[in-house]
Amino acid sequence: MSMAGTGVRVRLLGPVEVVVADGAQAVNGVRRKAVLATLALHVGRVVSVDRLIDVVWGEQLPATAANTLQRHVSYLRGVLGEPGSIVARQPGYVLNTGPESTDVQAAERLLELARRSSDPNERVAHLTAAVALWRGPPLADVAGSAWLEEQAEHLARLRLEAERALAEARLSVGEHARLVPGLELLVRQHPLDEHLHAQLMLALYRDGRQGEAVATYRRLRDTLRETLGIDPSPRLRDLECAILRQDTAIAAPTPTAAAQPPVAAQLPPPVPTFTGRDAELAALDALVDRGGAVVVSGTAGVGKTALAVHWAHRAAERFPDGQLYVNLRGFDPAATPTDPARALHGFLEALGVPVARMPSDPEGMVSLYRTTVAGKRLLVVLDNARDAEQVRPLLPGSPDCLAIVTSRDQLLPLVVTESAQPVPLDLLSPGEARDMLARRLGARQIAAEPGAADDIADRCARLPIALAIVAARAATNRHFSLATVAGELGDLGAFHGGDEATDVRAVFSWSCRTLSPPAVRLFRLLSLHPGPDVSVPAVASLAGITPQASGPLLTELTRANLLTEHTYGRYAFHDLLRAYAAGLADEAEAPADRTAAVHRLLDHCLHTAHAADLALHPHFSDISLPPPRAGVTPERPRNKVAATEWFTAEVPVLLAAVPLAARAGFEGHAWRLAWAMAGFLHRQGHWQDWLGTQRIALAAASRIGDQTGQGHAHRSLGLACSRLRRYDEADDHLRRALDLFTDVGDHAGRAHTCLNLGQLAERQGQHHQALDHSRRALTLFRRAGNEAGQGYTLNAVGWQEGLLGNHHRALESCGEALRKLQEVDDVQGQADTWDSLGHAHHQLGDDRRAIACYEHALALFTQVNDRYAEASTYVNLGGSHRALADVGATRVAWRRALRILDELGDADADAIRADLAQLDTSRIH
Repeated sequence: MSMAGTGVRVRLLGPVEVVVADGAQAVNGVRRKAVLATLALHVGRVVSVDRLIDVVWGEQLPATAANTLQRHVSYLRGVLGEPGSIVARQPGYVLNTGPESTDVQAAERLLELARRSSDPNERVAHLTAAVALWRGPPLADVAGSAWLEEQAEHLARLRLEAERALAEARLSVGEHARLVPGLELLVRQHPLDEHLHAQLMLALYRDGRQGEAVATYRRLRDTLRETLGIDPSPRLRDLECAILRQDTAIAAPTPTAAAQPPVAAQLPPPVPTFTGRDAELAALDALVDRGGAVVVSGTAGVGKTALAVHWAHRAAERFPDGQLYVNLRGFDPAATPTDPARALHGFLEALGVPVARMPSDPEGMVSLYRTTVAGKRLLVVLDNARDAEQVRPLLPGSPDCLAIVTSRDQLLPLVVTESAQPVPLDLLSPGEARDMLARRLGARQIAAEPGAADDIADRCARLPIALAIVAARAATNRHFSLATVAGELGDLGAFHGGDEATDVRAVFSWSCRTLSPPAVRLFRLLSLHPGPDVSVPAVASLAGITPQASGPLLTELTRANLLTEHTYGRYAFHDLLRAYAAGLADEAEAPADRTAAVHRLLDHCLHTAHAADLALHPHFSDISLPPPRAGVTPERPRNKVAATEWFTAEVPVLLAAVPLAARAGFEGHAWRLAWAMAGFLHRQGHWQDWLGTQRIALAAASRIGDQTGQGHAHRSLGLACSRLRRYDEADDHLRRALDLFTDVGDHAGRAHTCLNLGQLAERQGQHHQALDHSRRALTLFRRAGNEAGQGYTLNAVGWQEGLLGNHHRALESCGEALRKLQEVDDVQGQADTWDSLGHAHHQLGDDRRAIACYEHALALFTQVNDRYAEASTYVNLGGSHRALADVGATRVAWRRALRILDELGDADADAIRADLAQLDTSRIH
C-alpha cells in the first residue's frame, strides 16, 4: 500500500526521527535507527537483506541477524503507523512512504528548484527552506556503520553546498549586511574554504567594512601558508585587489525599494468543523463597513471564539491592512487577565513599530497605537475580555477599523458609551447541533441513527464544547453505536436538568475515564500551572517525571481533546477544562501533594530562568538558590541564543509564576524568579512588566523578612524607575537597597547598587557624584573579588573621568578595565570599554588610535548583537574620521549608524541625517 499523502516523513538531516501527521514518534535503539536510515536513503527501492545486515552489523554479525532484522522491521512499521510502510519484496525490504517522504528528498528538490529558478528572491526562498531542514550533523545518532558514516559525510557536503549557494543568492539580492554573522560562523567551521572566505570578503566590503574584508583575506592567506604551504587561488587574490581599488564591478546590487511595514496576520486557525450560526454571521457581515466595535457575548464554551475567528478569516480580505488578535484571558481561573499595556505592546510589534519607539506609559502606548492604525483598514479581535476597562485601550478608534470583542460578560458599558453593537450567542439550535455532529462524525452515521444523534445533542445541552468532546469519543471508537454513546452519557448522571457547567463537567468526567491513570493524574496537576501555556520540560517537573515519560501522556491528553498543542511543544487548556481539572485536583490530590507539585513547578521555572540569565551574563552578577526538589529537571540553555529563545517563549509563564509563588507561600521563589527575569525584561523593553514583578518580589521578601531579597527587589525597582525617568523613586529604591545590602554584609550587592547610583547620577548630569559612586562600587567589587564587576566599574570610572575632562585618567582606568574583562572573557564589557577608550583618544586628539579602538568595539558589539551600542560607536568612529578630514570614511560610518538607528526607530537618526547632509555641502577643516 502506498503511503503517499499520509504525512509520513523520515528525518535524516540530524538525529534519525519519524514524524507522522499527529506528531513525532520516537525510534528506540541504534540498530533500528540504522535499518530505518538505510531504507530511507533508498526510499522506493529494494534493499536486500544481506545489504541491510552488512550495514547494520558489519563484522559484528550475530547468528540471529536475520530474525532480529525482521523484528526491527516490524517495530519500525509500528512507529511509521502503517503496516504497508515497509514492504517485504525479494530479495529484501522497501520503504514505501511515497514521494518526498524524507527530508533528504525534500532538500534535494528545493536545491534543484533553486538551480532552475531565474528569480533571485525565489532562489533565496528555496535555499533558505533547504538549509533549514538540517537540524544538526546528519545521521547523528547512528555512528558505527562505515556506510552510514559515508552517507553522513555526503549529506554534510550537501549542506555546505546549500549554504554556499544560499550565501551567493543573498549577496545577489543585497542582503550582505545581514549575511555577515552567518558567514563568519561558517568560515570558523571551514577555515580553509576559499569560496566561503570570498563570500565573506564581498559581504564585508559591500557593508562598508573594507578593512575587515582585507583582513579576512590575509588571515586565510596566513592559514593556508602555515597549514598547507600554499597561497590563495588567483580568484581570491583578484578579489582582494578589487576590494583594495574599490572596483565598481564588485559593488552591491542596486537596492530595492524600502520594505513596507509588515501586514499583521495574527488570527489563530479557524475551527475546521465550524457549522451553523448563520444569523450571527449575517449580523457581522452587516457591520463590516460600519467600523467601531462588536461584542459577541455568551456563556463559556458556547463558541464565541470559534464564531469570531471563523468570521474574521472569512472577512479578512475586507481588511487589507491586517488582522490583530489577542487572548485577554478575562476569565482564566489560574491566570491574571492580560494587561492592556502588554496587549498593546504585542499589537505595536505586529504593526512594525520598533520596541525603541514604544512609550513606557500606558497612555502613550494607546496614543501611538491609534496613531499607527489611523487611515488603515484593520480587523482587531479581542478574545475573552474581562470587562470594558480592559477593552477600551485596545479599541483602534479609527472609523475604517473594526474590533470584535468576545466575552462571557455582555459588556454593556461598551454598548452604552462606545456604541458597540451586541451580538449575543446562544446554544446551538437542534439542527445546528445535529449538523455539528455530522461534520465531525460523517453524515452517513448521523443518518443511520438520527434519534441517537438528537439524544446526544440534547444531553450535551447543545453546548459546542460538550458536543466536540462526545464526537471525538465516538469518532475514535467507531465500533460504538451512537445509542451506546448516548446511553453512557446518561449513565454518568450528567445531563438531567443541571446547569450547563454541570453538563460540561460530566462530559469531561466521561472523557477522563478513557485515559490511563498517569494521564489522569497529569491532567489534574496541569490545573496548578499558571498558564497561559506549558512546555514539555515544565510538565515533567510539575508531575515529577522525566520529559521522556511526559511526551506520551501529553499525546494521550491531546488526542482526547483535553489539551491542545497550540504551537509546537507548548500545550494549553480551554478555560472550562482548566476549571474542571482544578476541581479534580481538589478532590483527588492531597493538599501536601498539590503544594509539592507547585513547589516542583516553581523550582523548574526558577532554576531554568537562573541558568538562562547566567548564559546571557555569565560573570557579572548572581544569587544563591536552594537546590531543586527531587523530580525537577530544569532546562540548561546551552548558549546566549538558546537562553534568549527560552526567555522569549516563557516570559508569559514567568510573569504568572511570580504572583503564583507569592500567593502560594513560596516568597523566596517569588523574589528570586523576579530577579532572574529582570535582565531579559530590561533588554526587551518590557518596562511595566519589570516594574510589576519587582513590586511583587519586594512585598514577598518583606513578608518573610528576607533582607537580601528586599535588597535585590529595591535595586531592580531603582533600575526600572531610572529607565522610566522616575529619578526620585529610583534614588529612594537604590538607597534602600544599599542600606539592606550593608545590613546583611553583601559586598557584591552594595557594589552593584553603588554602580547603579552612579549611572543614575550620570543620567541627571551629576558627573562628580557619579564618579564618587563608581569609585565606591570599585572598592566593594574588589572586596567581593568580582573581576567582571571591577572591569565594568573601572570602565564607568574612566568614562566619568572623561566626561569631567580627565582624559589621561580615563585611559588609565579603561585600560585596566579592558584587561580584567578580557581575563573573564566578558565580550559586552570589552566592547563598552573599547568604545570608552576610543572616546578618550579622540578627546586627546589621537584619532588614529581612537579609530582602532572603535573598530575593536564594533567587532565585539556585533558578536553580542548590541545594536544601539553599535550605532553609537559608528557615530563616534565617523567623528574621528572627520577629525582626520577623511570625508569618505566619515560618510561610510555615519551611514552605517543611520541605517541601524532607522531600523530601530531611534530619534537620534535625525541628527545623524543632518550631519551627513552637512558633509555634502560644507568643507571639513
